[in-house]
Amino acid sequence: MLTVDFDRLRVTPGSRVLDLGCGAGRHAFEAYRRGAEVTAFDQDEAELDNVATMFAAMAETGEAGAGGSAETRAGDALDLPFADGTFDAVIAAEILEHVPEDDKAIWELTRVVKPGGTVAVTVPRYWPERVCWALSDAYHEVEGGHVRIYRASELVAKLRDAGLHPVGSGHAHALHSPYWWLKCAVGVDNDEHPLVRAYHKVLVWDLMSRPALTRIAERLLDPVLGKSVVLYLTKPEVPGATR
Repeated sequence: MLTVDFDRLRVTPGSRVLDLGCGAGRHAFEAYRRGAEVTAFDQDEAELDNVATMFAAMAETGEAGAGGSAETRAGDALDLPFADGTFDAVIAAEILEHVPEDDKAIWELTRVVKPGGTVAVTVPRYWPERVCWALSDAYHEVEGGHVRIYRASELVAKLRDAGLHPVGSGHAHALHSPYWWLKCAVGVDNDEHPLVRAYHKVLVWDLMSRPALTRIAERLLDPVLGKSVVLYLTKPEVPGATR
């Protein structure tokens, strides 16, 4: 289940891509399939072990794009262990809402992308997220949970201040908003509730089968109901610099 549109991010074979806060690795895997040179970065080393296992499986079964490479790195998003301008593209999907010092993380991800490179940042959309917070304290008051709700304009301003130039935006995962409202209403840990189980089955069916009915419905609903907002940005070229 991808949140980022890789065509808009301009990921092509040979692109150096950083998946910052990669989690389970869904975006890193897609970049690898496209033949990119991928670094999956996270502070959770156990999660990174799972990502590395999947990278190895993809290489073994021929799922990796020709010429691509993949590695995992553990560390802190506030102090990235990469030189300035290392990556052609940086993905920060559903991470900044977890980071108390988000300005530092934004400056760091901006630092490591090349001039002329692209960035995709996704966070929970303001109003669907506000509903979740209103329904349940347990939804966000957990260790490592969401520490803020962004308005898109606020996040764009932070990214501009760091030196990035917005070039587009979108919304994703409209079908997931009602699912999370339901979980918040009945208890975020109550996965056995009949309505939660039934809705989860629908989401799994949609993910695995990609039926036209749900794909069309989500595409129509995303602008209104999409759970995530996705921002696409570039880092301006340095005048007179040679690449």
